[in-house]
Amino acid sequence: MPFTLHLRSRLPSAIRSLILQKKPNIRNTSSMAGELRPASLVVLPRSLAPAFERFCQVNTGPLPLLGQSEPEKWMLPPQGAISETRMGHPQFWKYEFGACTGSLASLEQYSEQLKDMVAFFLGCSFSLEEALEKAGLPRRDPAGHSQAGAYKTTVPCVTHAGFCCPLVVTMRPIPKDKLEGLVRACCSLGELLGIKELSKPAYGDAMVCPPGEVPVFWPSPLTSLGAVSSCETPLAFASIPGCTVMTDLKDAKAPPGCLTPERIPEVHHISQDPLHYSIASVSASQKIRELESMIGIDPVLITTGFPTHFNHEPPEETDGPPGAVALVAFLQALEKEVAIIVDQRAWNLHQKIVEDAVEQGVLKTQIPILTYQGGSVEAAQAFLCKNGDPQTPRFDHLVAIERAGRAADGNYYNARKMNIKHLVDPIDDLFLAAKKIPGISSTGVGDGGNELGMGKVKEAVRRHIRHGDVIACDVEADFAVIAGVSNWGGYALACALYILYSCAVHSQYLRKAVGPSRAPGDQAWTQALPSVIKEEKMLGILVQHKVRSGVSGIVGMEVDGLPFHNTHAEMIQKLVDVTTAQV
Repeated sequence: MPFTLHLRSRLPSAIRSLILQKKPNIRNTSSMAGELRPASLVVLPRSLAPAFERFCQVNTGPLPLLGQSEPEKWMLPPQGAISETRMGHPQFWKYEFGACTGSLASLEQYSEQLKDMVAFFLGCSFSLEEALEKAGLPRRDPAGHSQAGAYKTTVPCVTHAGFCCPLVVTMRPIPKDKLEGLVRACCSLGELLGIKELSKPAYGDAMVCPPGEVPVFWPSPLTSLGAVSSCETPLAFASIPGCTVMTDLKDAKAPPGCLTPERIPEVHHISQDPLHYSIASVSASQKIRELESMIGIDPVLITTGFPTHFNHEPPEETDGPPGAVALVAFLQALEKEVAIIVDQRAWNLHQKIVEDAVEQGVLKTQIPILTYQGGSVEAAQAFLCKNGDPQTPRFDHLVAIERAGRAADGNYYNARKMNIKHLVDPIDDLFLAAKKIPGISSTGVGDGGNELGMGKVKEAVRRHIRHGDVIACDVEADFAVIAGVSNWGGYALACALYILYSCAVHSQYLRKAVGPSRAPGDQAWTQALPSVIKEEKMLGILVQHKVRSGVSGIVGMEVDGLPFHNTHAEMIQKLVDVTTAQV
């Protein structure tokens, strides 16, 4: 890399002037601007240099390596190389066997040891302050010219050869209406990082987050301090936070093509409590919106899609299980642990359906089929959490696809206003309990308004759906997906997961800037997408088990009275085409 080679050619004399002298060109740069660029310094024994270099490469977000010195090439600085010095101030921390044992103004007394050590310069791909300016935001000092707060997170960096440490991040309060512009300027936004108190940073000074602003986090080179401690080498040095080396090296520029729709980030507000945003590329977001628009088409204006056949055995309908199994198939491809929960009376039926789906290649492997009879809030919490402890949930997301939903009077109704409570177990209680358990969110997919999760839109159901004042589900999910046929919603969720996990911008966000990027185009994901062939097999399995169409009540290749061929097959193909299309 030419940039690194150029740096290597200049490092010996620069390091001598920066490290061995008592008046190095090292300054507190928390609020500086100008032509010079800051870099943090880590000095390690030569034997650890290859491992630390690799550690930086696999954690390039917080540890962008600008260059490194070569051992045994320590030279005197050229005349006049040192300027604007701060004499006598501590500039370095000394580490012995992993413990910080003191601060030093220079490393002159260690000149012999340094001959067998390597100095690493750590910078940032995009200047935080420049990103703020691009987004039209003023620079802010936390307290005069002190060091902005940095926080240790619970996110682990990728371990390599004894180097292991948590990600460290810096924070700036940002007005909500400036988030989009800021993210596009620097492609970085914080997530749930395990930071419990913004008032207690690990380094530097805390910053107050005023009303109307949100905390935004950037990976910090201070992550290197934890790495230096973790290797427990007999001797190492690192520049003190805020005392970065000022160089005339330019920040790395964004690669060509970074402003294509695949690279431009788009910010999405996910939840308010806890405050949580997510990021995906513009192209991924556009595809998902197109999927949402497609599944909202209703060929017969109002669909029912509900297990309403209480005079038959089984009473289930063909809308729901195919969409659920399609979503399970893709979650399996993502190597997620998945379970299906059903009414106890229907356990045998769903067990056979899943077994047949595995046998015919619709599902990769068998999944657990669970039941829940409930009875209390405590029972729901005990089901969702290990030992009933809300701090240790067993699940992180609940999804209901064409699931009977409890109405305001406590009963369950089909579209014809028939009470079918005797057929339904109180799985709604799990969705209600999940709202009070941190870390569990929920999604409801429906087409008639009486499905679990549709309490999110119950007022619209009451106004616009026949019998809506009686049948409207009263139980909300965090997210509601409204589809013309609920199976389509399950297919679209699987496709949306494919889009998000294939999105480089979203992948970087999920990795929280640590670890190597994933190679695009995972073949297993493509094979796990819904397909006309697989969904035809799935519907055929339901027909074999005498499951009926929701509207017509017939046992045949249709869902909600609509034939599989042409109607449903055409929708499936459109969803997959949008999902896999190249932008």
